[in-house]
Amino acid sequence: MHITYRGDYALKAILDLALHHASEPVTITEIAKRLDIPNKFLEQILLDLKRGGFVESRRGKVGGYLLAKPASEIKLGEVVRFIDGPIEPIACVDCGYKGCSQAKSCVFRGIWQDVARSATKIIDNINFEDLAKKSKKVEIAFTYQI
Repeated sequence: MHITYRGDYALKAILDLALHHASEPVTITEIAKRLDIPNKFLEQILLDLKRGGFVESRRGKVGGYLLAKPASEIKLGEVVRFIDGPIEPIACVDCGYKGCSQAKSCVFRGIWQDVARSATKIIDNINFEDLAKKSKKVEIAFTYQI
């Protein structure tokens, strides 16, 4: 599994929307500023996320982006796959793979299948509501006064 900058920024943008104004649109400028992402790059990512059904946009003076469904219904794994593709570490993990004559007898294939299953189990059981709660706990832990 390889997460690109685009994938990382997409995940951070969805988390930001889950953390800020779950029901009110947030502008690209606000998100970009909080996450230190170039506006134009973020705009492209949000358009992709919109096509994927993760976010929706509103036009007008109070327009911007918001989650298309509750954060609890958006899984980390589905966003990763949508933006960066399959999570398998190597193509031969797929049961229908025919690109290698040794795929059935390869000792490494079983290892890569285990890795893919483990990664899938983890990222498909994490939703953005859980991540938002975790993020708030971390934020509180780092808040202190003198």
